[in-house]
Amino acid sequence: MSLIQALQERSGSKCELCTATNNLKIYEVPPMSAGGVDGSLLACKTCIDQIENPDTRDANHWRCLNDSMWSEHRAVQVMAWRLLSSLKAEGWPQDLLDMMYLDDDILAFAKATNEGLDDSEKIIHRDVNGVILEAGDSVVLVKDLKVKGSSMVAKQGTAVRNIRLDHENAEYIEGKVDGQQIVIITKYVKKV
Repeated sequence: MSLIQALQERSGSKCELCTATNNLKIYEVPPMSAGGVDGSLLACKTCIDQIENPDTRDANHWRCLNDSMWSEHRAVQVMAWRLLSSLKAEGWPQDLLDMMYLDDDILAFAKATNEGLDDSEKIIHRDVNGVILEAGDSVVLVKDLKVKGSSMVAKQGTAVRNIRLDHENAEYIEGKVDGQQIVIITKYVKKV
């Protein structure tokens, strides 16, 4: 069964956010790299356009989240939380957020893009020069680093590609050095 067929069956061929029945497409919830049924949802063009262009969001359109936030599907829960969080200045979304419960792993997934968080709540990773790091960036080590738990030393000048960010600590990133996945402190790297 294809992904579109699985999502149509799961949703009854309706937008999983607003229940519209026309112009339905697969929406892969970021930052999910694998996607699949667990990381995707079926959404209408209106919902996708407003998700991808936050400046065009019509708060009244998203009152539908009052129903869809109770979905049993992880991708729908995550998008409902993100959208409600981004609209909480309207008042009514905050009431829905207060009622919403997400397991810790789903909440971590929802917060992974920092969407909907106030600037004071966002975790921002910066390199040695203060440049903002993002998932997938490449960095270079600016100092020789001993790797805890091994005899390995990551040498200055070593390139680390496709980094991952620690969503709980702004000082930590992860990347592969000599084929080994390690945690690196951001003050010892420079963005390429």
